[in-house]
Amino acid sequence: MNNLLILVLQTLYVITIISVVIVIISENRDPVKTVSWVLILAFLPVIGLVWYLFFGQDITKEHVISKRMYSKLKKRPLDEIGATEEFVYPQEHESLIRLLKNLDYTPLLGGNQVTLFTRGEDKFEALLADIARAKEHIHIDYYVFLDDQIGTRIKDALVKKSYEGVEVRIIYDSFGSRKAKKSFFEEMRKAGIEAEPFLKLALPVITSRINYRNHRKVVVIDGRVGYIGGMNIADRYIEGFDWGPWRDTHARIEGKGVQGLQSIFLIDWYFVSQTLITSRKYFPKLDNYGDVLMQTVNSGPLKEEREIVHGILQAIYEAKKSIFIQTPYFIPPEPMTEALQAAAIRGVDVRIMISKRSDVPLVQMASRSFIKRILQAGVKVYLYEKGFLHSKLMMFDDSLTLLGSVNFDSRSFEHNFEVEAFAYDEALASQAKEIFVEDQRYSQSVSLKEWMKRPKIKRFLESLVRLFAPLL
Repeated sequence: MNNLLILVLQTLYVITIISVVIVIISENRDPVKTVSWVLILAFLPVIGLVWYLFFGQDITKEHVISKRMYSKLKKRPLDEIGATEEFVYPQEHESLIRLLKNLDYTPLLGGNQVTLFTRGEDKFEALLADIARAKEHIHIDYYVFLDDQIGTRIKDALVKKSYEGVEVRIIYDSFGSRKAKKSFFEEMRKAGIEAEPFLKLALPVITSRINYRNHRKVVVIDGRVGYIGGMNIADRYIEGFDWGPWRDTHARIEGKGVQGLQSIFLIDWYFVSQTLITSRKYFPKLDNYGDVLMQTVNSGPLKEEREIVHGILQAIYEAKKSIFIQTPYFIPPEPMTEALQAAAIRGVDVRIMISKRSDVPLVQMASRSFIKRILQAGVKVYLYEKGFLHSKLMMFDDSLTLLGSVNFDSRSFEHNFEVEAFAYDEALASQAKEIFVEDQRYSQSVSLKEWMKRPKIKRFLESLVRLFAPLL
């Protein structure tokens, strides 16, 4: 009897695995990703099946927000703030600007002043000061919002403003913020703050939602001041790890570019609350605060277009002098790898900086499997040694800077809800390059010769993990 039960269970398990493989193949996914799923299910069936249940199911065809509603929300800045205004911008980026505008109703918004932060302390102090000055509304959209010391300080500041009559709305990702106690957000709700989780994780839908997260880090205050970048709300962005400090990049924006962030927040707000907000008061008329021109681009798995991917690829194709990229995770899709190689071969100074030590060792192993190939093409690679490099900063030539939440990997490019500011300004690009060059002082320059001297077993394991890179 026991033998019969075991046989039945084994048969059911095999049928389940085969059924999952058939589903994956029939979904017409990227062939590389399909092969990766088949491999993990074939060689690690138990782990593979659990992994698929949590990270493999495709919800991209679920119409949680209609195209008509999305268009209405995204076009609001164009309708309300005179986005047809003509600006003088670097002609070398004309094709990129047009591409982003045509892809996703992304206007070119001028008159911005951008302040860069490379330390968590500086970013949070500036944010708290702006919250204290808020008069009408505060909109917050974070992947991680924890109830630790800095999280509590920000929570207390928001509660105070709510009691003063300021509208406060918060979106927190239910996976990224899972370590925060429920009472933390309940306290804010009791104070009149509207706080909504993004894709709430609850059975039975947990396994189909965990793979699609809101990775954005956006703040909009009174429609005039905005924040975007790589820092969430948690103590680690100030304190770092036991083995080193946390190195990140964040930006404060003052000017019309904030209206693009506002539009993205309101799209997310409709997503989580089914409440449509398009009032003019959230898009006030603004003066010019600086010379930076900006397009604020969002992307996510619910649309067929990959706006940020298209934008980055176009920027790589157009680069004539230099491409500097900082990213904590470097697992580029094949077109991105080839574009970087081609740029280096045609004489562009291409530099990639990643952290020597990572908070996700498996991803770090996969990242390192890409280094040999790009080194062979002439790309310069730097391993940041002074702690953990979480910065997501890209510069192209002398006039384009990318700031936002996007990591250089498939998860950011395909699965996560992300936001990226394409900023056109020579002074800002120069400042961003200075940050990169300063970080080079604390980085190991990688040579192809030395890289190939590493133990063969280490290189093999990195190559093995790379087989599953599209799934990481």
